[in-house]
This record gives sequence, C-alpha cells and structure tokens, in this order.
Amino acid sequence: MPDGPQNSVADAAVTEVGQSRPMPVEPSVAEPVGFLSSSPDRFLNRELSWIDFDARVLALASNRSVPLLERFKFVAIFSQNLDEFFQVRVAGLKDQVAAGLGNRTADGRSARTQLREIRERLQQERRRAEELLLTDLIPQLAADGVAFASIAELDDADREYLDSFFHDRVFPVLTPLAVDPGHPFPYISDLSLNLAVVVNDPISGDQRFARVKVPNLLPRFVAMPDGHRFVALEDIISEHLAVLFPGMTLGPHHAFRVTRNADLTLEEDEADDLLEAVELELRRRRFGRAVRLEVDDDVSTEILDLLTRELDLDPEDVYLCSGPLDLGGLMSVHSIDRPDLKDEPWKPVTQARLTGDAPDQPADIFAAIRGGDVLLHHPYESFSTSVEEFIRQASRDPKVLAIKLTLYRTSSDTSIITSLVRAAERGKQVAALVELKARFDEKKNIGWARELENAGVHVVYGLKGLKIHTKTTLVVREEADGIRRYSHVGTGNYNPKTARLYDDLGLLTCDPEIGADLTQLFNLLTGFARDPKFTKLLVAPQAVRPGIADLIAAEATHGAGGRIVFKMNSLVDPDLIDALYRASQAGTSIDLIVRGICCLRPGVPGLSENIRVRSIVGRYLEHSRIYYFAHGSGSGPLSYIGSADLMPRNLDRRVEALVPIEDEALQSRLQQIIDVQLADDQLAWSLDPDSRWHRVDAANSIDTHLMFEDLAMARRGGQ
Repeated sequence: MPDGPQNSVADAAVTEVGQSRPMPVEPSVAEPVGFLSSSPDRFLNRELSWIDFDARVLALASNRSVPLLERFKFVAIFSQNLDEFFQVRVAGLKDQVAAGLGNRTADGRSARTQLREIRERLQQERRRAEELLLTDLIPQLAADGVAFASIAELDDADREYLDSFFHDRVFPVLTPLAVDPGHPFPYISDLSLNLAVVVNDPISGDQRFARVKVPNLLPRFVAMPDGHRFVALEDIISEHLAVLFPGMTLGPHHAFRVTRNADLTLEEDEADDLLEAVELELRRRRFGRAVRLEVDDDVSTEILDLLTRELDLDPEDVYLCSGPLDLGGLMSVHSIDRPDLKDEPWKPVTQARLTGDAPDQPADIFAAIRGGDVLLHHPYESFSTSVEEFIRQASRDPKVLAIKLTLYRTSSDTSIITSLVRAAERGKQVAALVELKARFDEKKNIGWARELENAGVHVVYGLKGLKIHTKTTLVVREEADGIRRYSHVGTGNYNPKTARLYDDLGLLTCDPEIGADLTQLFNLLTGFARDPKFTKLLVAPQAVRPGIADLIAAEATHGAGGRIVFKMNSLVDPDLIDALYRASQAGTSIDLIVRGICCLRPGVPGLSENIRVRSIVGRYLEHSRIYYFAHGSGSGPLSYIGSADLMPRNLDRRVEALVPIEDEALQSRLQQIIDVQLADDQLAWSLDPDSRWHRVDAANSIDTHLMFEDLAMARRGGQ
C-alpha cells in the first residue's frame, strides 16, 4: 500500500502557512530600473553566491541556540569548505588569468575582478570566524570545563606529559628540512600545516631557514590526560624545536599552510585507459600550483618574503591569520565525549512498510515494492534498512538475475560493495558504473573498482567527457508471471555515512516503464547508443535541460494560476534562470529553495517580482532535489526528484536522472516536504533583490529538521 496519512500536528502547521503564501503579482508593464532583460545585472555571481552560502554555515556557529560543540563543528565545516573553494574555484580563476583569457561570466565579471572581490569577502569572513572562535566559542567552552591551553599555562606535570607525548608519538615522525645551497626549498604539500623556523649556527654565524611539517596523522589538538584541556599540536612541536635542531640557536618560528590547485585536468581524448589517466592525474595533483598561503599575522617580513617567493605567490594570495590555522581541525574538538554540548542523537527509523513481522526484522522488500511505490527520506529514515537492504536482498535472492548500479561516492562502512561482490560470486550478472572522476574521491573509487573487478563484477569507469552522477539501481528478477524490474532512483550517493548527515530522497518502484528506462540508461552507459529514448525519466545531458525548460514554459501559460517550486543545491544556469524570469513576468508564482549557490535575483519589479528564494541551513545538509509544477502532468501536478541541480555542469556535462513521483500519496508527501520548508522560520534565510541574505523572521517556530524527525516517527508507526 502507498504511504498513509501524515502527522496531524505537522499537517496543521504547514497548512496554515500554505494559506498565507504571497499571491502572484500581475505582470508589470514597467521596464525594471537597472535590470533590463538583457543586462548581466539580472544574474548574481556564482563565486560570491557560494561565499554567501559558507557565511550562512558560519552563522550557525554564532547561533547560541545551537549546542556549543556543534558550533565548533560549523566553524570547522566553514573552514573545510573554504579549502575546497580555493583548491578548485580560485585555482580555476587564477588559471584563466595566467592564460590571458578574457572570458566574462554571465553577470559580466572578469576572472581578475572575481579574484579581487573574493579576497575582499573572504578577508571579512575569516576575521569573523577568528573573532567568533577567540572571543565567544573558546571562552564559553572553558566555562563548560573544556579549555584550549597554551604552553605557558601548563604546570610541571603537564609539561612532563607533553614531553613524553612528543618523544613517543611526535618526534619519530618529524622530518625537519633545511634550506641552504645544498638543500633546495622543500615541496610543501597541499593543505599541510607547517612551521617555518629560522636557525643560526653559533660557530659559523650562518642563518638558515627550515621547514617542519606538522604530521596530519596525529590529532590537530592534543587532549591532556584529564580530557578537559587541549593543546595545539604545532605548539607542542614549537616547544621542542631545540630537539630537532641540536646545537643551533633558534630564531623566530611561525605556522603556515599552503593550498594548491587540486582539480584534475584529464585529456580524455588522448587517454586509452581512463583508470590509468586518472591515476596519473592524481600523482600530478600533488604538485599543483600554490594558490593560497595562510600564515601567522605576526610573521616576520623575512620569512613571509621567502615563502611567497619560493611558492611563486603574489601578495594578494597571502592571508594573515590571528587565530589558529586550519580551523577544520576543530572537528577533533567536536568528537570529545560531552553529549550535553551536542545535538541529541537521531536514530533513523524504518517506515512501517519496510518492517517485517518482528520490529527488528526487515520486510520482504520486493513484496513491499510490489504493493506500491516507496518514497524514502534520509537521514530521517534509515538508509541501511531501505537502500542497502534492497541491494542486500537482491544479492541473496535466487530469483534475482542481474543487479546494475551507479557508484559516484561511497564509504568504507557500506554493505553495498559486499553485496555486489556476493551477488557476482553467486553467478548473478552484476554491473557497476564507478565514476573515477568524482572530485576528491578518485583514489577511493579506483580502489572500489579494482575490488569489484577482482570479484567478477562488470565495471565501467565512466564515459568520455561526462561524469556519471546519477544515483540509480536496477534489479532484474524472475517471477511467476515473468521478468520484473525493480528500481531505485535517488538524490544522494550510495554512501551510508552521508546518508546519516544529508537530507536526501529516493524512490523504490517496480513501475515497468521506469524499469525499461533504467535498462536503456544502463545499456547506454555500458555499451553504445545514439539518441536514446526514455518514457518517464529525464536524463541529462540529453533531456533534463529541455525537459525542465518546457515544463517552466508550460506552467507560465497558466499565468497567475501557475505555480513552480524547485528545491535544489544550486541554481546557476543562465538559460533556465531566464526561463524562470519569463514565467514570473507571466504572473506565475515561483518559490525556490536553494541550499547553496543562487545566481537568480528575486523580487525585482518587472523581472522577478513573483519569485522568492530561500535557503535552509542547519543540522543536516540539504541535498535533495524536487522540481514541482502545478500543471505539469496536463491534468494536475507533476513532481520530479533526482540527482541534477540546475547548473551547466549537471545539465550538459554529467549523466543525471530525474524520476517523476506519480503515486498520489507520495505526491502529498513531497508537497508536505515543500510546505514544511517554506514554513520554516528557524533555519531559513531569504534572498533580497540586492543579493543580500537575511534570516527569516521567526513567527511559527517551525524547524525543518525537527519536523521531519517527527514525521518519520509517525511513518514508523504506520500512521
């Protein structure tokens, strides 16, 4: 049976807010001032919009209603996000400048202009993070009994402990590297934390520079025996530099950190073997060009000049820091055993339809799917008892003939790899499409691919010029009435780790047309085909762009009676943004729920006065995509879920799949998800026409993530 009625309290809340939606504004005849339909001002800059998103993450760290250690976590996430931004986006812009390219973005900015504005914004955000950490978070943590201690604050017993820790754990893995006529400037690896040390020879009087790498295999902040105090690892090493340079006189020393270009550049047209090509590029990545230097703000001019010269950096690539470098290391602080300072743990539930006769037993998942489509909502509903169980049962079921699956990112704690291996060993036809070009997961995916190949799984490494980003599984089963195909199409990766942290959706179905579409898709990915035809799926790069564009245009024909709601990670594509502008000008009411980058400018008279943009940022990472059209089916609403954001890379350079949700009860659940997110006034931000984000005024005390936990509990009880 389809999913049943929902929690009445939640329904009442979202219904009330749904009734207060802004009414569509009739088309304006006035020309929008400063925002002509052909002006680049109608677009927001992609890179600056991303910085706005990371600023919203940092804002969670300043929110005192968030548990204290969770606030430290958000500072760490903010810092880790920035690292990747420099590794990929800033590096790409610097490559454009170096190549002398004059390309401009849709919003009219050159690469040089973007780099200048990025630096201005990031200087502000970095200072905000440091001030928050030093004047708010660390003092509050100390008041709760957990302190960051400096070496000067330690007593003799503490120093004795750290002496032992240094000699036993740290000293054996340190390798000081000197710079002199016989020793060239050492290679500084990407994102490594280092100490720049000046040493003097008391006999010859020579002064030398040395670099000491802070080992990343040890905790960034070392816990003292009481478990309530932490000392930065670089401070421990600094205190023992005399051990590393015996007989030398120590001069000044400073921490520094280098970020390098880490994006792969594959010449796929010249690669006979994609796996070998990716492995070669991974080796080259280690030596990518430096794009950022972070260093103590009291660094000496001598050391700073040396570092910038040897790393071939310009002054604008240097970021002086007053707080500790590598704030991502604060994740180790979040891991301390203080549940009173963290979010209450959430244990994902299993909805009633997937529960067997006993509460701890899984249902026959194939029988459950034959009873009607199943909509999954992670992390509120268990990934293990749904998606992993689907593949696990398929691997063991003697009636299952074949399993086909796309693998973009996964983790070491997944049962999916084991299930695929077992299925192959049992003689089933198993095909896995492993995307070797998944950024920063390339090495892991090479390992998974080889493990699967060794077990007899048919492994495909991807397509030339395209990334396989779709999240799809096809199971072919022989039953009494013939062959039946069972499918899973999702918005998130087959990764149980992120399935506990990311908000994602998935559909389990045995719809014959969807099964036939997936068969066609997998045949396309593993074999050869031109111009494939799909009945229900929208598949990129062929059909998602024109499909979404046609649906927007069709909805616009209903004028003020039309309604569009999109929920996605990012909205960047200029053509589809223009399509939304045209729908708004026709009077169509449009709500966009965009977690990260949004290049559309809402609320501009004559252009986008019927478009509202909001972002939900909180405990879970919003990762699901929903595309809703009130008249999309011709006779009623149509909703798609799937892997594609509205970005050129997703629409044109990736294999993506969107699947329609047709069951009426499941359509109601999607509408409920949309209504909750549009009603949220605890985690929500709203985008103004002037490109500024602001918190939504609290009125109803609706927290998206808490509401979805309540709704999941209701589905567990079969309500």
